[in-house]
Amino acid sequence: MRACRAPCQGMILSTSRMESTPAISIGSHLVGDGHPCFIIAEVAQAHDGSLGTAHAYIDAVAKTGAQAIKFQTHIAAAESTPAEQFRVHFSRQDATRYDYWRRMEFTPEQWAGLAQHAAERNLVFLSSAFSLQAVDLLDALGMPAWKVGSGETNTWPMLERMARTGKPLLLSTGLSDWRSLDETVGRLRRERSPLAVLQCTTAYPCPPEKVGLNVLSELRRRFGCPVGLSDHSGTIFAGLGAVTLGANLLEVHVVFSRDCFGPDVPASVTTAELGQLVTGTRFLERALDAPLDKDAAAVDLAELRRIFGKSVVAGRDLPAGKKLTLDDLAIKKPGTGIPANQLDRVVGRVLRRAAPADTLLADEDFE
Repeated sequence: MRACRAPCQGMILSTSRMESTPAISIGSHLVGDGHPCFIIAEVAQAHDGSLGTAHAYIDAVAKTGAQAIKFQTHIAAAESTPAEQFRVHFSRQDATRYDYWRRMEFTPEQWAGLAQHAAERNLVFLSSAFSLQAVDLLDALGMPAWKVGSGETNTWPMLERMARTGKPLLLSTGLSDWRSLDETVGRLRRERSPLAVLQCTTAYPCPPEKVGLNVLSELRRRFGCPVGLSDHSGTIFAGLGAVTLGANLLEVHVVFSRDCFGPDVPASVTTAELGQLVTGTRFLERALDAPLDKDAAAVDLAELRRIFGKSVVAGRDLPAGKKLTLDDLAIKKPGTGIPANQLDRVVGRVLRRAAPADTLLADEDFE
C-alpha cells in the first residue's frame, strides 16, 4: 500500500474515531453522525426542460434507494440577464444561456406536481434556488431544506431569506475559500440556521486529485456540523471514499445514460451507478459500525484454522527408530496435527513406531 501523501493529513479515518456533531433534520431523516449517510441524486437540468422526463427521473431515482432527489429552479428573468455567458456552449437550440434558463423553467403548478410525485415515491424533494422568486416558490411547496449551490454562498439576500424559514441550509463550497466560507457560516449561525457543509470542487468532471476528500475533516473541525461531498467526478469512487471518511451527506449528479444531452453529463453517474453507490454506502456503514476484535475473531475461527492450516507429516514411508531429518518431513493439510510452525522441534526426534507417507505426526509418535 502506498504511503499517504501530504493531502491526507488530518483525514477522518472512521466514524468511530470522530467526535460527534449535532444532527440536522431533513424531512423525516436525521442527518449526522450515527445516522445513515443522506444521499441526494442531483437531476439539475438533465430533464432538458421536459416535465415528463423530470417525472421519469423521480421514478428512476426512487428505485436506487437514495433518500432525496434534487432539481434546480431557474427563473430566467429573476436570476440572469441576456448577457450571461455559457459555461460550456453545448446547445444547438439555445442562442444564449438566458434562452437555456427560460427553456428549463417549470410553472409553480408543475413544480408542485414534481414535489408531490417525489413524496409519493418516498423521496425528499429538493431544488436549488437561484433567485428570491425561486426561494419563495420552493418555500410555498414546503420544501424541507435548502441546497445552496457553490455560486450562491455569498448571495446574502437570498441566504437570509432561506435562513429565516428555519429550515436547514446545505452549503456547497466549490467557489469558496476559507475566509468567505467562515463569513457565510458565521452569518448563518447568527441567524441560528441548521447547517451542513459540503466539500465541492467546481470542475465538470472533477479529476481525482481535485476531489478534496481531505477537506472533510477540516470542515468538521471548523464548523462542528454535518459534512459531506458534492461530487462532480462522474464516478461512484469519490462518494464511497467520502463515506469511509465519515461523510454525513453525498450529492451526485445523475443521468439515465452518458449518451444523454446536457452540460453535466460528463460529471454525472448513471441511475444504475447511483444504485451501486447506495448499496456500497450501506455496506461501508455496516462495516464501519462493527469494529472487529481480531483476538475474539481468531477464537471463533479455530475450526477453520484446523481445516485450512497445515501440519507436520511424514514425507515418505519412515521406519521405527528413524531419527528424523528435514528431508523426512513435509507440511500438508489439515491443521489438526503438529502445527507447521513447529517443524523445527520435530527435526532430530526419533520415531517410536513406523509412519507411512502422509501420516500426521503427533508427540506420542516420538521416543
